[in-house]
Amino acid sequence: IVGDAFHNFIDGMIIAASYQVSIPIGFATTLAVIFHEIPQEIGDFGILIHAGIKVERALFLNFISGLAACLGAVIVILIGPYCEKFILYLLPITAGGFLYIAGSDLIPELHKHDVNPRVSAWQLLFIMLGAGIMALLAFLE
Repeated sequence: IVGDAFHNFIDGMIIAASYQVSIPIGFATTLAVIFHEIPQEIGDFGILIHAGIKVERALFLNFISGLAACLGAVIVILIGPYCEKFILYLLPITAGGFLYIAGSDLIPELHKHDVNPRVSAWQLLFIMLGAGIMALLAFLE
């Protein structure tokens, strides 16, 4: 829970910083964070339930760790105007983090299963869809 709270804190910082650059970049970052947070939070919930924690308590703990994102966003909003370089460094580190996750975790996971042309076609379609959405958001800026 502490690690997830720290992770959510960083996510909040990233989202707030990206909106300070521009609305389309903020929206793209928000989408990226949402799409990587949903499965992670479901997994965290499952781990807590498997560890014997009651459903209500597990939901509460996930909610509390999620509030750390709000704290991270507030900090960036408060210090952003006074520290211009902060945002200039935070966003490239964020982009690199997402590329690292894709290259080291997601893409190798696609190769772990038996090669099924139908499944591979769906995977390729969704990868292209995600890249297309991000490119469209970049062009809207």
